[in-house]
Amino acid sequence: MKGFLKYLGVILLLLGVACLVVYKYALQDNSILITGIALEVLGILAYIFINKKLD
Repeated sequence: MKGFLKYLGVILLLLGVACLVVYKYALQDNSILITGIALEVLGILAYIFINKKLD
C-alpha cells in the first residue's frame, strides 16, 4: 500500500495533464479545464505532503 501511496501525487498530476490534453484537442468545456487544474494542484500537494509523511 505504501508503494501505491508514494506515487499518488504523480498519478494525480498525470490525470490532470490528460484532462488538459482532452481540453486542448477534443472538448472545449470549462468543466474539463477546471478539473484538470484542480487535479494538478491536488497532485502537487499530495506529492509534497505524502512524501514528507513517508520519509
